[in-house]
Amino acid sequence: MDLKLIQAFVLVAEELHFTRAAERLGVAQPVMSQWIRKLEAEFGQPLIERTTRTVRLTAAGSAALPHARQVVDAARLLERAIDHEGTSVLGSVTLGYAGASSRPWLPGIARAVRRQAPGVDLRLQSMVYAGAAPSLVAAGDLDLAFSRRPQTYTGLVDRVFEYERVLVGLSTDHPLAGQEEIRLIELAQDPWVMFPAHQGSSVRDMGLRLASQAGFTPRIVQEAPDSYTILGLVAAGVGVTITLSSLEHVATPGLKLVPLAGPARYLTATILHRRKPGRATQAVIDVLTGLHPIPDRPEGWGCCTDR
Repeated sequence: MDLKLIQAFVLVAEELHFTRAAERLGVAQPVMSQWIRKLEAEFGQPLIERTTRTVRLTAAGSAALPHARQVVDAARLLERAIDHEGTSVLGSVTLGYAGASSRPWLPGIARAVRRQAPGVDLRLQSMVYAGAAPSLVAAGDLDLAFSRRPQTYTGLVDRVFEYERVLVGLSTDHPLAGQEEIRLIELAQDPWVMFPAHQGSSVRDMGLRLASQAGFTPRIVQEAPDSYTILGLVAAGVGVTITLSSLEHVATPGLKLVPLAGPARYLTATILHRRKPGRATQAVIDVLTGLHPIPDRPEGWGCCTDR
């Protein structure tokens, strides 16, 4: 069985998006699709269900995923053991990241880990929702994770990584798109596009809380599983949304991001890990500490939601 096919399956399962999985592997999207079809042919049954709107695992794919991850991890550790014999730290570290908001930081982190801690195999795993990070780290499914405050789990430590300013997302032809800032109450009659309610999205929770403080309940007409889809729907005029400055890098034609009126509000992005990390995890923490010093806290009343 070809290892690259198994690796392709694991990446698609993590991203639930063929193009993003192909980018992580450094191949074209049609090649990724071809590899998945070849692996499914070898198994004799579909592993991934594809529609025009969604990508999800079949029952067989869900059953195969943990074993496929073990195969990929073992192969990586084998390669590292041969290439870096005698290094002081050798092990695998899984870093969970929350979709599009933390994606821009990943290449620099991966390069720094390979340079400064070559005996560590850094594995990147997409979580989509930062709200899932504490339970996954506490359970040992992740060694490190991007998360957001507040953090209430005992036995976990978080370190501020970035302050993400709260923004309004709307289409460029929206009547308010020309304003330099928007009062949330001005969007009370608009349809909204949000993350699903049952997934633990900190962005959704924050948006509903701010709307409640403004005196209304948003009319949510469409839910979507990731920021790329949400911003695309907003650009198409389906509705408005609440988003973050960490998403400004997502180039979406027809989309306008505008600050909220009044005092700036932020979510506090963090890196989360267990209180007593292993040697390999500590090596990655040390790399992150040097690469991204703790930023200064923004000034202003009501600036952050972790108070």
